[in-house]
Amino acid sequence: MSERTFPEDFVWGAATAAYQIEGAVTEGGRGPSIWDTFSHTPGRTHEGDTGDVAVDHYHRWREDVALMAGLGLDAYRFSISWPRVQPGGRGPLNPEGVGFYRALAGELAAAGINPVVTLYHWDLPQELQDAGGWTNRETAYAFAGYARAMARELGDLVEVWTTLNEPWCSAYLGYASGVHAPGVTDPAAALAAAHHLNLAHGLAAAAIREELGDDANVSIALNLHVTRPADPERAADLEAAHEVDLVGNHIFLGPLLDGSYPVELRELTSSVTDWSFVQEGDLALIRQRLDVLGVNYYSTNYVRRLGPGERPTGTGGHGDSAASPWVGLDTVEFLAPRGPVTAMGWNIEPEGLHELLTALTIAYDGLPLMITENGAAFDDTVGADGAVQDPERQDYLYRHIDAVGRAIDDGADVRGYFLWSLLDNFEWAYGYAKRFGIVRVDYATQERTPKASARWYSELVRSGVLRPPA
Repeated sequence: MSERTFPEDFVWGAATAAYQIEGAVTEGGRGPSIWDTFSHTPGRTHEGDTGDVAVDHYHRWREDVALMAGLGLDAYRFSISWPRVQPGGRGPLNPEGVGFYRALAGELAAAGINPVVTLYHWDLPQELQDAGGWTNRETAYAFAGYARAMARELGDLVEVWTTLNEPWCSAYLGYASGVHAPGVTDPAAALAAAHHLNLAHGLAAAAIREELGDDANVSIALNLHVTRPADPERAADLEAAHEVDLVGNHIFLGPLLDGSYPVELRELTSSVTDWSFVQEGDLALIRQRLDVLGVNYYSTNYVRRLGPGERPTGTGGHGDSAASPWVGLDTVEFLAPRGPVTAMGWNIEPEGLHELLTALTIAYDGLPLMITENGAAFDDTVGADGAVQDPERQDYLYRHIDAVGRAIDDGADVRGYFLWSLLDNFEWAYGYAKRFGIVRVDYATQERTPKASARWYSELVRSGVLRPPA
């Protein structure tokens, strides 16, 4: 473990998502989202937890901006709650909701923190879901209208527009395994949703640039999968890893950056759908210029090809669900994690991040990259003095940021790093059982306490020098 100096213009930030932190779900004219419905459905979340209050950021945002300023962050990546600014997903904007985000972005800018906006972090207005959600092509056009409106309302304050966060999760966890909202288990619906999410990105990118000019910075954040064969000497396992790459990565990278879906992907999923939801001209609409590709990374997968008559014994690679999110991969088994794991049960493999960044650089030479999420949940312990010493998180962050530095050394154009997450919060179906934050939140009192990892990260931000945790 050694020191490493990052470029002076490297951006250091932290990230959150609206439904996970805001609370105030019935205040300020906000409409219901699919996560309100899902979390209030018995059996969907840990102990029935919901985001109704979350960490009350809606009322405590000034305190949270002050926390960020104290850490010295260059930028803050937050998401806009679509149903807070446009309750039904279409029609007039809600002035109170828009005002909330204008005030937040303005306060950030005044503190010297660049606002980086994510337009969609999974909280689809329930009215749109009632009309089919992401399986309905019209949702993509509604999203473009929403994106245009936000560009018009906030364009003077926002530096980077991220259209979607992890469309893989929205499509596959929402519509195939059903462990995320809206809780559907229909493989064909998941593939249709993936395409309509791609279309939504393309339409929104064009709308933002029409509103703000061609120099508007547009991004998307993908949770790209690093998948390893269980036995690298076994051809069947190599093929299984390649199929995961197609279904997990190239269903998005293909249309976004190459202007096409891989033929192999269509063949692999032909028993699930005929892909008739792809209409003439869609791929040209989807392939818009990306000013930076957001990369979300946490762990790697290990897979093997099942033999004749074998059935998988795992959970489909993500979540505790009988239904697999991996559409078309019935003969692929996701194995138990190798090596140390986080509280999520995800393996810790920083080399996977280095591998991913260098692979993207080779495949898409000249494409700027940004780490838009990276972090870890651990079972934090509060000391008698109220402090949280979280050495495991510090070690995780050090090793992964070092992997980013090595990728830069190897030629990757990585512009910045957003730590996940600024605050402990509502962790989707896991409720409040998992803590990713570098700032602890006491959910009973809403008191914020920076952890040791926050102090370590703050020093990195201040100096630009990565040092091993003490």
